[in-house]
Amino acid sequence: MARIDSLRGKIDKLAKKNKLDGLVKLAGDSDDDVRMEVAIAMGRIPTYESGMALIPLLRDSSPMVRAAAATAAADIQAKHCEEYVKKLAFADADPNVRNIAKAAFDKLKTNVV
Repeated sequence: MARIDSLRGKIDKLAKKNKLDGLVKLAGDSDDDVRMEVAIAMGRIPTYESGMALIPLLRDSSPMVRAAAATAAADIQAKHCEEYVKKLAFADADPNVRNIAKAAFDKLKTNVV
């Protein structure tokens, strides 16, 4: 059983309870899958702080983490993440990340808060 399987429930509970501190601790995990799940979970906490916590994940070494973080930023309308998402959309080395980030960027720039 992969480690992420045992943490998925914990990550989900933290998101449902808006426990950003717990998610931030897990955001530094060495497992790409854990960081990706954390990014997705942060996309369910629509606060400024959650958007700020996504910024390191938008710079992550793993393409799947960057893509998940871009989507999460768009989901919570984190306008302060817009420039990071834009950079991913137009300059990321991974074409999949660029496509996902482009959709996220379009969502961010068209929704005015």
